[in-house]
Amino acid sequence: MKITIYLLLNTFLLMSCGQPENQNPQMEVTIEPPQPFEQYFDALAIQCGNAYPGGLTVEPPGDEMLTGTELLIVHFRECEEHRLKMPFHIELEEDEDWDRSRTWIFTRHEDGLEIRHDHRKRDGSEDDVTMYGGFSVGEGTAIRQEFKSVERTEETGHFRGWRIEIEPGIRYTYGTIRDTTWSWRVDFDLTEPLDELPPAPWGH
Repeated sequence: MKITIYLLLNTFLLMSCGQPENQNPQMEVTIEPPQPFEQYFDALAIQCGNAYPGGLTVEPPGDEMLTGTELLIVHFRECEEHRLKMPFHIELEEDEDWDRSRTWIFTRHEDGLEIRHDHRKRDGSEDDVTMYGGFSVGEGTAIRQEFKSVERTEETGHFRGWRIEIEPGIRYTYGTIRDTTWSWRVDFDLTEPLDELPPAPWGH
């Protein structure tokens, strides 16, 4: 009887000593849900490899960059874990040619997003004005993020920047804003990708 009790006691002590001190059988692992800007970036990334048609929807008086009748194409062309490159192609109706000078570049950081505008000349060299952009402001949502142009905001005293929206399978919207109002805007139809992908943008 004494031997049995002694063996049982030793077994209990060995089991107790063999368990790590910090191990808690009731400990739960908490997984933080993705931030809105991360969900937004993922919504852009799932379009990768596709190109979609679009057109001008808002343009300020006197702006002659677009006529409103030309075809616009966004191509979700280069996708990395933390960076997306999306060329923006503009049809030149009179010349039956295309302006392939612009590429939107989205970068995901630990605390938000950044957008840059890569502008190239036809020969592939950098445009005189290129790589301008800014960082996302506020929390935003999985559908909408706004990016601040520090230089333009300081110059005017009003918030200036970009508002970009993505609804997978529905639309992609890119535009500039003054305070909270669209000042320029283009919309792309994401319901069905184009069968034929555009060529690489200039310089890429």
